[in-house]
Amino acid sequence: MSTAAISALASSQASTVSGASMRMSPSQKMGNLFDNIDTSGSGAITKSQLAAAVQTQNPPPGFKAMGADAIFAQLDPNNTGSVSKSDFVGGMTALMSSMRSQRGAGTAASSGSTASQSLDTSLQALNTLGTPAPDTPKGSLVNALL
Repeated sequence: MSTAAISALASSQASTVSGASMRMSPSQKMGNLFDNIDTSGSGAITKSQLAAAVQTQNPPPGFKAMGADAIFAQLDPNNTGSVSKSDFVGGMTALMSSMRSQRGAGTAASSGSTASQSLDTSLQALNTLGTPAPDTPKGSLVNALL
């Protein structure tokens, strides 16, 4: 298990015991998500690892609707077959920003939503990243890493 995964596990257990939730930046959350997806500990993820995460990690609806293939294509535009942690963090942050602006523009135009409401919705979606799907079996690796 990588040092980052051990740190994420320790943080998770500490917040579970204390009942406190730790606030992380979007980059930190994306980094932790990458560490959870990189099950081999190689420092890079493959399309199949991302596809498995989309099925088990309970991504926000926009990512789930987009699908693992489309997400991976955005993260790996040169078709190398793998994505490094820095490319993952940067690519996912850009995708979140793009989805947020598209959703915010559509929502604001149709319902008069404010920018702060759009930001709140985006932050809520980001907070769900890495949360196991409700049907994930207890004791699975996903639960152990969160």
